Amino acid sequence: MNTLDQNLKNKKVITACITGSWPTRKDNPNLSITPEEIANDVYECWKAGAAVAHIHVRNDDGTPSTDFNKYKQTIDLIRAKKDCDICINITSSGSVGFGDEERIYPLTELLPELASYDCGSLNWMHNTVFENHPRFLEKLGYALQESNIKPEIEIFDSGMIYNAIYYMKKGVLKAPCHFQIVLGAPGGMDNSVENLVFLKNLIPEGSTWAACGIGKGHMPIMYTTIAMGGHLRIGFEDNVFYHKGVLAKSNAQIVARGKRLLEEFGYEAATPEEARKILGLTKKVF
Repeated sequence: MNTLDQNLKNKKVITACITGSWPTRKDNPNLSITPEEIANDVYECWKAGAAVAHIHVRNDDGTPSTDFNKYKQTIDLIRAKKDCDICINITSSGSVGFGDEERIYPLTELLPELASYDCGSLNWMHNTVFENHPRFLEKLGYALQESNIKPEIEIFDSGMIYNAIYYMKKGVLKAPCHFQIVLGAPGGMDNSVENLVFLKNLIPEGSTWAACGIGKGHMPIMYTTIAMGGHLRIGFEDNVFYHKGVLAKSNAQIVARGKRLLEEFGYEAATPEEARKILGLTKKVF
């Protein structure tokens, strides 16, 4: 291990998943919806210790969106924040039912450092299909390579890891990869500690990884991820509560708790620049 790696050994990346597609203000009135709200939310999360911001956008009525102008306005507002060098991660999904080009175009135009790569389809919410057709996954993988954007390979069940390994062998994905385990999504694997250990052990050697638990699995999965040496994803996309029955005041409040827990385990929250080195990201200059 080289000197740089030694210096980063105790650094863990916190990703703040700000808004997502599904939570509404009925779930938590503090949810950010507009580009201005999302950008301000990201800025507060950065100050609280987040190194990466995972971005979804919403229509004016709060429904999920892939509107390019919403993405552009949000990203421009974030990048205009004084001294804020947080890494930008744009979703490639938005929600269910969007077309291939709708999902890819904002990425290749806005050039985030990361973009989600959902490595398989899912019976989402048990009443619809979150489709990630092999055609789309190949098209997305090559588009991200051409744009020098790191895929964040989202894993909802074990088959998706094997899909990723297949695409790594085929050249659609380039090692070393970064995996994001998401547990507790309806239609995916339950958010149990046993499932996290199982999935983590399937990830190819040399990869980086993070995990999150949706809803009631938020805290157990966060503790286990830290104990196993992974990176964290936390925020309103996955959990709108701070404690059982107590709504979180903000994403920054949740990020600050994650940072404190890392420190209790002897780790430190990585800065955005450290996160770029850990995850192998290329900082975009505009």
